Amino acid sequence: MSVLNVAFYGSDELASNIAKKGDSRDVVSYVFKETKDEKVRILSLLRPLKHPESIRPLLSVLNVSRVGFVEVKQIDASLGEVLVAMKCSEIEVGIAVINPDSGDWVDPDQVRVLFKQAKLNWDILEETPEAHEIREELFSLGQSEDESDELVVPLDQKFNVQGIGVVGIGYVQTGNIKKHDQIEIIPGRKPGVVRSLQVMDDDVNEASSGDRVGVALRGVDEDDIGKGSMIVLKDSDSLVEMSSTISELKEAPFQRRKVAIGDIVHASTNMQFKVGRVIAIQGSAISIEWESPLVVRKDGLGVVILVQLDAVPMRIIGTIAETNSA
Repeated sequence: MSVLNVAFYGSDELASNIAKKGDSRDVVSYVFKETKDEKVRILSLLRPLKHPESIRPLLSVLNVSRVGFVEVKQIDASLGEVLVAMKCSEIEVGIAVINPDSGDWVDPDQVRVLFKQAKLNWDILEETPEAHEIREELFSLGQSEDESDELVVPLDQKFNVQGIGVVGIGYVQTGNIKKHDQIEIIPGRKPGVVRSLQVMDDDVNEASSGDRVGVALRGVDEDDIGKGSMIVLKDSDSLVEMSSTISELKEAPFQRRKVAIGDIVHASTNMQFKVGRVIAIQGSAISIEWESPLVVRKDGLGVVILVQLDAVPMRIIGTIAETNSA
């Protein structure tokens, strides 16, 4: 199966027209599945709830998506923050549909200027296409390039199932996970074995990049995993844990606030949302001490977004790159 995860920012009505509504917590999923040319392909729209009140569900969606979709009902600060979040998350391809509520009007030229200022070169449509046209365009945009074969599965949920044990739920970011694989939980390097796998409520022997997977684990206690934990293969060196970092800060579009020594910041990456304190600044280099270890990929995949929750109206400060342990 080929799964395309799309960061969807728009109405429930439009999402439900494109795909079938499914699970709902902080994020609502809408899934469309079809067989074409004897191959199964799946479109998964991930729609964050509670924005702009909470930014974390939006960032969680962007952690696992490759394509973006924005329904523009009005131009406001919330839309600006969403576009900045898309850009900082390196969602370089996507679709924007101008679709104001009945009786309202949105200036298409103003929308184009806003996207240009956010440095997003997306298709901007003034009329909403048919659902099948939207699906085909998204699939076309989501045709993947070569990616890492290192297994990384960030988790966002866990629970205990009687007779099965601990189950972690998350998205296969890269690589493949198989039944009976020997794995480790990061942080902490807790060893375990994959007892069974489920994708879309079906038992499977293997899950691949893009799949939302339930992983039943043997040898792992419930306290060993949580939101932001990551599954890797045994003895994998694809991830590194850092209690403090020195990084290059790339400021977000529209952000006028400057980070200062002593500021509290949050880092969003790989389903983590870590809190830290800025301890030094020198030019574009920023040093941060983390309350708990920040886990990053050695291969540079998985952008790290910096957020200040009290920075209104733009909470996204920018991204940090070339991250090294301080």
